[in-house]
Amino acid sequence: MLLTTTDLRTDYEVLGIVRGNKVKAVHLGKDIIAFFKNIFGGDISEYEELFSSVRDAAVAEMVSEAEQLGANAIIGIRFSSAQIGSNMAEIIVFGTAVKL
Repeated sequence: MLLTTTDLRTDYEVLGIVRGNKVKAVHLGKDIIAFFKNIFGGDISEYEELFSSVRDAAVAEMVSEAEQLGANAIIGIRFSSAQIGSNMAEIIVFGTAVKL
């Protein structure tokens, strides 16, 4: 599956918009560790890992939806994120499913 944030300069059939949406919470213990790192400074790997896993799951969901449409590429991919609660992250990814 070809994934790109840009349009393609080739012929393709548009199959529709596809999306992936995931919300995930961080474990309370990791949230406490991140709180102390916020006070003293430094990378907060607990949240980096959370966003990375949520992003990967959302992309996988989007790709699965595109495959069900018979697509072999997704173009114009965009990401959006939001904080749902103090320890929850939401990632939305969307693009246009196409058949090259």
